[in-house]
Amino acid sequence: MITVSIIGSGKVAHHLILHLLDQEGVLLQQVYARSTKNLPAYLPKDKIINEIDELVAVDLVLLAVSDDAIEEVSAAIKLPNQLIAHTSGGSSINAIKGTARAGVFYMLQTFSLEKAVDFSKIPFCLEASNDTDFALLEKLALKFSEKVFNINSEQRKSIHVAAVFVSNFVNHMYVLGSEICKENQVPFDILKPLILETAEKIQTLSPQKAQTGPAVRKDKKTIKKHLDFLVDSNLKEIYQMITQSIQLK
Repeated sequence: MITVSIIGSGKVAHHLILHLLDQEGVLLQQVYARSTKNLPAYLPKDKIINEIDELVAVDLVLLAVSDDAIEEVSAAIKLPNQLIAHTSGGSSINAIKGTARAGVFYMLQTFSLEKAVDFSKIPFCLEASNDTDFALLEKLALKFSEKVFNINSEQRKSIHVAAVFVSNFVNHMYVLGSEICKENQVPFDILKPLILETAEKIQTLSPQKAQTGPAVRKDKKTIKKHLDFLVDSNLKEIYQMITQSIQLK
């Protein structure tokens, strides 16, 4: 039996709690959160604690908190020789303070409260300060997914930066595209088959081979038409910057 406590109440904590409550061989011991608003409704109330000092020793304490809070929160845990792992992609294992047993339990995925998560498809990037603790993190991760990797802090930093480009930045393009559609009385739904096809193509093609559009064709007339159409100077700048980036590859 692996005993786990979770600190946090955001999207990552929410989905971790939901999954761990249903796992054989895992006991979700305690959950500490400054706000309980986003905690799953069927989380037993007796598992919720109001003070971090109420934490008891477990096999693993998972920190599902913001990157800026990792050092402060980990240092506040007064459990001798406790294994503490954060769930951040952008923070080093050295962000864990107050214990010699530090770890990382990073899930490479975007999380939303409103959407269920299929953990079996998610890569888990693990790191620990010793082999024994890594084995425990790996044992727990395998209850979520078979895609488990030993990734050090420098490697994880590169993955996190790449993930911002392929997920957060791409989603921002959806936001901008939806605003263009709205301003011109066009339903955003009309673009969804294109979005899906673009995502599906890179399952079989490299991103370079999947690239299409006026920039890669160096279609100057179309590019000029698009720039003339765009009134917003910010959108013009983004269009020009990305067009240039595509053409330099």
